[in-house]
Amino acid sequence: MNMDMMIKTLQKRFKKVRDEMERWEELQSRLVSQFSNAASIIGRLEVLKDIKNYGNLSCIDGIQEAVLNKQMDSLQNLFLLMKDTLEELHGITLSLGKIHRDARQLIEGGSNQLGSKQLHLQIGVKPTLAYCLDGLKQLHEMHQSEYNLKTSLFSGLSVLTLKPNPNDLSTLQQLLIDQPNIPKEEVETLFQNIFAEDD
Repeated sequence: MNMDMMIKTLQKRFKKVRDEMERWEELQSRLVSQFSNAASIIGRLEVLKDIKNYGNLSCIDGIQEAVLNKQMDSLQNLFLLMKDTLEELHGITLSLGKIHRDARQLIEGGSNQLGSKQLHLQIGVKPTLAYCLDGLKQLHEMHQSEYNLKTSLFSGLSVLTLKPNPNDLSTLQQLLIDQPNIPKEEVETLFQNIFAEDD
């Protein structure tokens, strides 16, 4: 396979990466919504545990237990949904890792093995093979780091269920909302350079 064909093959892989990143954005929005709903429930638990906060409803037999059970059921369902969303995000990181490994194998492996000079050779406006490969690696690493952070935030939220702290809840939620910490401008520049010949 010549260099021109290799670059075109890598560009196809980047199109798959772009699809995965669009899916990542959708899952990020879903996770933020689920996380926010769960944090709201956790924030209410301490209030709901005090019968004085039920006012006139406190005279209804079993009202406190019923409300708490309902809230805990809702929270449990949200945790399950978040686990599913995180699993889908993990699937994307695995996909990005495979795309990078396959591309590296294509360029560095087998009888097509290229030297450093060829990897950094630029033909017209097309990107170098090294640039494409580094870009794929960078995108995979950024998303893997994001996934690791999201799972840590989810674990932190689970811990707060046992001992709610409004400040900690707010901090965790803000950290998740501020995601992804993947610099969009940098990614867009990468894509523009990869698909330079299409302009």
